Amino acid sequence: MAMQLILTQDVDNLGDAGELVNVKPGFGRNYLLPQGLALSATKRNIKRLEHDRAMIAQEVAKQRTENEWMAKRIGGMTLQFERLVGEGDKMFGSVTARDLSSQLAVAKIEVDSRRIQLPEAIKAVGKYEANVKLGAGVIAVLKFWVVGKDQD
Repeated sequence: MAMQLILTQDVDNLGDAGELVNVKPGFGRNYLLPQGLALSATKRNIKRLEHDRAMIAQEVAKQRTENEWMAKRIGGMTLQFERLVGEGDKMFGSVTARDLSSQLAVAKIEVDSRRIQLPEAIKAVGKYEANVKLGAGVIAVLKFWVVGKDQD
């Protein structure tokens, strides 16, 4: 049996803020409601939603503007990672989304590592790009280099 909820924020692969959605009860009770991403679809909340739609749209537009500004900052930078390499420029370890997130934090840009999408596992030196989902439909492209350093 499905559970009806009203989304208070955009949720990937589910819907946008202000939408009435049907979800499985466990997903609603255990994730959406505790995270503050949704409200129960009671008659009172539905009436309040209709009244608050303009405010929700305004908040989403404000968030989109902030995310577009952050996307420009991310798009204008190139990160560099130094990793130990062996024969044939094979790296020991890899560069992960968590590494990218921590480098962005150094530049005063806070992005959750789960929002960074790497095209593949980064296990060789070279130039790469990753998509950063900032929310409100804004995706930034982050460029980075992986350079090797010899073992000493």
